[in-house]
This record gives sequence, C-alpha cells and structure tokens, in this order.
Amino acid sequence: MFILQVIGGLSLGAWIYLLFARGGFWRVRESVAPKLDTRDKSVVAVIPARNEAEVVGRAVASLLEQEYPGPIQVIVVDDHSIDGTAQAAGESDRLTVISANPLPAGWTGKLWAVAEGLKQAKTMNPDYILLTDADIVHARDNVAGLVARAEAERLDLVSLMVKLQCVTTAERALIPAFVFFFLKLYPPQWIADRNRKTAGAAGGCMLIRPAALDRIGGIAAIRGELIDDCALARAIKPGGGIWLGLTATTQSIREYTTFGEIRDMISRTAFTQLRYSAWLLAATLVGMSIIYVAPPLLRLSGDRVAATCGLVAWLLMIIAYVPVLRFYGRSLLWAPALPLIAWFYVSATVESAVLYWSGHGGQWKGRAQA
Repeated sequence: MFILQVIGGLSLGAWIYLLFARGGFWRVRESVAPKLDTRDKSVVAVIPARNEAEVVGRAVASLLEQEYPGPIQVIVVDDHSIDGTAQAAGESDRLTVISANPLPAGWTGKLWAVAEGLKQAKTMNPDYILLTDADIVHARDNVAGLVARAEAERLDLVSLMVKLQCVTTAERALIPAFVFFFLKLYPPQWIADRNRKTAGAAGGCMLIRPAALDRIGGIAAIRGELIDDCALARAIKPGGGIWLGLTATTQSIREYTTFGEIRDMISRTAFTQLRYSAWLLAATLVGMSIIYVAPPLLRLSGDRVAATCGLVAWLLMIIAYVPVLRFYGRSLLWAPALPLIAWFYVSATVESAVLYWSGHGGQWKGRAQA
C-alpha cells in the first residue's frame, strides 16, 4: 500500500504545483487588445497554402475586409497544390498569389512556403508581417489589435491562439484538452515575462517585425523545425519581447470529423516535442499516468491515504479544466473525463514515436518531414 500512497502524494503534489505555480495557465480567458492609432503601420499577411481550396478563400477575404486604418496586403503562397488552391484564394488588387519553388533539402514544406512569401513581402517594405494559416478566419479588428499590442508593449512577436472548431463529437471531446495541454507547456504569463526562457507562439496567427526576422537570420534559422511557431518564438525572445494570448473571435475553420483525424494531428509533432528521445517518451508516459490516470484509479485502491490523495488531485484537475471548457462552450460534465482524454493524447504520442522510428514521422499534406 505504501507505493499507492507515494503515487497518490506525487499526483496531488503535481496538481498543487500546476494549479498554483505554473503561471496560472489554466485561467483561460480572451485577451483584450489595447487601443492605439496604427494608421501609419503597414502590414503584409503571408499565407502558406497546400491543397487548401476549401478554406483559403474565406481566410483571404477576412484579411481583405479588416477594419484596419493602415495599408494591408495579402500574399498567398501556393505550395504545389493539386486542388485549385491558387484560384480559390480569390482576386484583389491587395492580393498576390505566387507559386512556391521546389522544396529544397533541409526545409519543411510549410516553412519553405513561408520563406517564399517573405521574399515577396520584403519588396513591399512593411512595418509588420502577419504569418497566418489558410484555415484562419480573422475577426475584423484582429490585425488592428495585434499591431496595437506590438506598438504599445514594444514587442517583436505577438501571437494569438485562435479558437479552434469544436462542433463534431471528436472535436467536443478532444479540442478543449488540446488547448489546455498546450497552455500547460507554454504558460502565456511566462512567455510574456522577459526574464524567463519560456517561449511559445500559435502558428495560425503571428505578427512579427521584419527587423526581428532579420536579427535571427530570417526564417531559414528554423527551416527544419516541425513545431515552427514555438521555434520562431524561441529564436526571437532572447533579443526582443514576445506575447501569446487567446481569442474567441478569430477562428480556425478546419474541421476534424473523426477521432482518428485528431490523433493524426497530434502524432504529427508529439514526438518532436520530446526531441525524439525514447527516455523522454518513457518519462512522459509515467508522468501522464501519475498526473492524470492515477487519481480516479486511486479512489478504488482501498487505501484511505491513497484514495484521499487521488480524490483531491482529481478535484484539482477538474477545477483546472473548467475554464477551458467554458471558453469553448462545452458542458462542465466533460471535466471529470480528463483522465480518459489525457490517455488518448498519450496513445497519440506513442503513435508519433512509432511513426518516427518507422520513417513516417511528421506526416503532413503527403510529406513525411521527420
């Protein structure tokens, strides 16, 4: 029974730490942008797009319809699509559609497309570059809010975690947890703290100063990274301020209809997050089991101390998970199910390792990139 008590104590201790000493990551709420006149600041948005004909038109339209007082241009980089992505992007005198050159060795597909877009953007000499995705529909005031925050707080990188679609059964079960786990890894409060090394960003919406890109050697500095948004944040933070917030009004319209699709999305980069280390994978399995799976199981252990620790840990887990469920408009009855949801993410992480070891890691848009 002693080992059960030890596990119970570790689980309870972990949740006390997460709730009270992890930068308040679980206090999920929408960020409010400062008010500032930004009419003299020009913005060029770069959208890498590979087989995104279903969504890219809405993403481009949302940028062209921004209530932004300054100049804004949009560049769509067609990354060798076969579905008519370039045509679906639309037409406008403020829209430029280009085709990416063949993918060079050592680059991930997305970052090469971004590099091609940045090359075009440089000729426009913008004050800011917005790196965004083909499935992101921006609220009309989003660009103004991003630029205002960058100007007011003298930031080199401003990023927003957009609201992900949460409609299908799989999305309702798993997407809030995806946001929860991401924020746990990258607490926004720690990201904004210039005295901490923690650096993270959300790739769907990143506003960056061109000078900051030049300082790190351009996007080529991270050309082989799969988790490119956080890699970019890590590169920029040592020499400039970065910030990450959440928005409910700028949204992703990418749909995940099945649990398998979400598992594939997770497994694409989960092992990358662990630096392809078998030891870190093993430690993750043990840690996730103690933190998430053990609390409800300890309730059945028959040991009073272990069961009490498990119950309190489970209650703290529920308390921490409630804000993200509210943010996504989900029933709070999902909160006690977080141990099962966490185990799904663990299984996807194991699959990510297996794919990497079999030579199929980092699968995205028909490319194995890891």
